[in-house]
Amino acid sequence: MCYLIAKKFNNKGSIAFKTEHGVKLGTLSKYLTLSTLENEVQIVTINNPDDYLEYSPYKFIDNEVQFISEVFEMKN
Repeated sequence: MCYLIAKKFNNKGSIAFKTEHGVKLGTLSKYLTLSTLENEVQIVTINNPDDYLEYSPYKFIDNEVQFISEVFEMKN
C-alpha cells in the first residue's frame, strides 16, 4: 500500500490517494507529473503519510477519477 500525493508548491496541504505499487501507479504518476509540470504541482509517492509532515494536512481522496480531477484543478 502507498499514497500518491499532489501538492501545489508554496501552498499548505496536499491531496492523497491510497493505491498499490505497480505499473498502473507508475503510469498515473508520470501522466500527472507531465500534465502539471509547468503549473508548480508536485506529484510524489509515499508509503506512510505520518512520515512526511511537509505535505500535511492531507485531504484523502477515495476515488481515482476524483483525485485526477482535483489534481487538474490545482493547475489554476
